[in-house]
Amino acid sequence: MNDSSYYPPAKRRGLLIHILIVVALSGLSAWGFLNLFRADVGPNFVIFLLDGLLALVPIPLFVYRAYALSRAEYILDRDSLEIRWGLRDEDIPLTDIEWMRPASDLTTPLRLPWLPIPGAVLGLRRHPDLGVVEFIAADARNLLLVATAKRVYAISPSNAAKFAQTFARIIEMGSLTPAEPKSIYPSFIFTRAWDNSAVRFMWLVGLFLNIGIVVWVGLIIPSLSQISLGFTPSGIPLPPSPPAQLILLPIVSAFFFLTGIFSGLYFYRWRTHRILAILIWGSSSLTSLLFLLAVLLIISSPV
Repeated sequence: MNDSSYYPPAKRRGLLIHILIVVALSGLSAWGFLNLFRADVGPNFVIFLLDGLLALVPIPLFVYRAYALSRAEYILDRDSLEIRWGLRDEDIPLTDIEWMRPASDLTTPLRLPWLPIPGAVLGLRRHPDLGVVEFIAADARNLLLVATAKRVYAISPSNAAKFAQTFARIIEMGSLTPAEPKSIYPSFIFTRAWDNSAVRFMWLVGLFLNIGIVVWVGLIIPSLSQISLGFTPSGIPLPPSPPAQLILLPIVSAFFFLTGIFSGLYFYRWRTHRILAILIWGSSSLTSLLFLLAVLLIISSPV
């Protein structure tokens, strides 16, 4: 028997569904923004703006869930059960596990967490007999319960029967070295980064710059008749455009800022990569400042 046995959850169906959701939301958001740039300020402008933003906001969530599923694994060895799911990492000593059984054996069925879709059955639920149950699973039809003194975990290895058999054999063999419990949450990485004063400064600067761009653009669009969003190679302003197109700048600025935040958090997990994370966050704040200057240049340039 190998030192470690890997049991990934079923991934293909969940990844396909997440990709389709991201494509659909991206298309809906693009449709809203394309119509927004052609619309005059008025009710249609507000409708297209809301459509573009509301479809855009959940995209990072589904992208992260697809990434988390692609990385997901349940790992059994002589000392612990490790659950890897994106930035979530739970290491449970085998001596802490009280029992393991299929969720279908319960007399009172488990209530699933909010928004359970194939590939992302995630979250917390309270069960009348088990207490708090944390779902870290990909398939609600194939749940295996792992109980510890603190919490019950609902997982979904693709071969649950073999997983349970391997667990039983390891328990019979006994632990080689007592393992230390470990829990890493995405929010823990965020909190650890926030405690760094330099990181906190860059995040707040970028946040306030982006809020400022949104408020400023929203106030000045009704007072503009036409704008030019760029220059030809010879330095002549491009043909005039409807002022509603100016909303493109705060949207793109916010997109780059949020992308930088999440990218930096990915690298900040490792001490050796933290300088790269700080460079990304600094660049994101600087990019937001450049977009603010771009708005100033556009509204001050003759059309």
